[in-house]
Amino acid sequence: MSTGHPALARRLGTTDAVVLGLGSMIGAGIFAALGPAARAAGSGMLVGLAVAAVIAYCNAVSSARLAALYPASGGTYVYGQMRLGDFWGYLAGWGFVVGKTASCVAMALTVGSYVWPTHAHAVAAAAVAALTAINYAGVQKSAWLTRALVAFVLAVLAAVVVAALVVSGAPPAPQFDLTGASAAGVLQAGGLLFFAFAGYARIATLGEEVRDPARTIPRAIPLALGIALAVYASVAVAALAVLGPGRLAEAAAPLAEVVRDAGAGWMAPVVRVGAAAAALGSLLALLLGVSRTTLAMARDHHLPHPLAAVHPKTLVPHRAELLVGTVVALLAATADVRSAIGFSSFAVLIYYAIANVSALTLAANERRPPRLIPVIGVMGCVVLASALPRTSVIAGAAVLGVGILAYGLRRAWGTDHRRRAESGDSPSPLAGGD
Repeated sequence: MSTGHPALARRLGTTDAVVLGLGSMIGAGIFAALGPAARAAGSGMLVGLAVAAVIAYCNAVSSARLAALYPASGGTYVYGQMRLGDFWGYLAGWGFVVGKTASCVAMALTVGSYVWPTHAHAVAAAAVAALTAINYAGVQKSAWLTRALVAFVLAVLAAVVVAALVVSGAPPAPQFDLTGASAAGVLQAGGLLFFAFAGYARIATLGEEVRDPARTIPRAIPLALGIALAVYASVAVAALAVLGPGRLAEAAAPLAEVVRDAGAGWMAPVVRVGAAAAALGSLLALLLGVSRTTLAMARDHHLPHPLAAVHPKTLVPHRAELLVGTVVALLAATADVRSAIGFSSFAVLIYYAIANVSALTLAANERRPPRLIPVIGVMGCVVLASALPRTSVIAGAAVLGVGILAYGLRRAWGTDHRRRAESGDSPSPLAGGD
């Protein structure tokens, strides 16, 4: 990790950090991920949710200890680089930037499909442009908007749970038959639901903008994770209680169907707006995370160095934000990658596996977590990554392979260039040909 670059402003407190993490976790996934998880495991999706929560907790503890020690932008890119070496940090950063850029496009298109389905691409591009402008104005503006979005989405989800379990009087117990769930199905459901919790990494990637990071980050990450787990578990129980695993597995918009079956059909449009707001909040936090990791990699010349610039007035990585926003807006306006971003899941699990291995290298005086926590974290990441659909694993491995190839070529070119410079063999610009 290089030093001597302009620093970002430390303007975020514990509440801001928790809200930004929740903005990523309480995203559009809660409105869409329950169906695929139910298809994989039926009522066993609740066990998958518990598995995902345990692994996410281990990742959160490892990330929190590392973020407190290295409170700089970049998250696991920085931790891997400092604890394991340049290559492992680069691999984590590459996987995060590429994978989460695809996730940004998917979230933008989700906003478009809920707000104006017939013009989803135009709405998606406009949403990215608006959020990029807000991020450009300063990280506090982003935190304020995220706070409003999270509050609204939590209110919508609370209304869904009340409608399902109180208004309808649906008894949850009969729906929770685990006899048909296989271990492979439960693990795949866990892999699908894990990304409900992945947003706590946003807190770590903002480490350079958090006040008193050694105290704030270790408090904010588990607090955000705990709130997200309570919300997801409540909504999953409510959905299973009303629809049952079979209907939930087939539902295109499961929470809208829950309120309709519960006798509160008037809430369906509100749920639709809530889904758009959730996707918007997730997109905002994703853009923040990708731009900060881009900043960190640019500082170390893994990405073009001009992207390391920090705006003198707003103190944000304005060039990185503009580049990320432009790329996401162009992709959202022209492509539909919602069905082709499985590699993002794979790449993020590798990202967290590197975080856990990094935590294993901490010494006792560096507030090392109990050894079992990062061990469970890294093993869990590998198991969930392996349990993903085969196409996701192949696509994810291919994306990481492209990054490794680029890293190797860059190192080989740099080594050759230095060798020529040291030996005086660099070709003269005045040398002629035959």
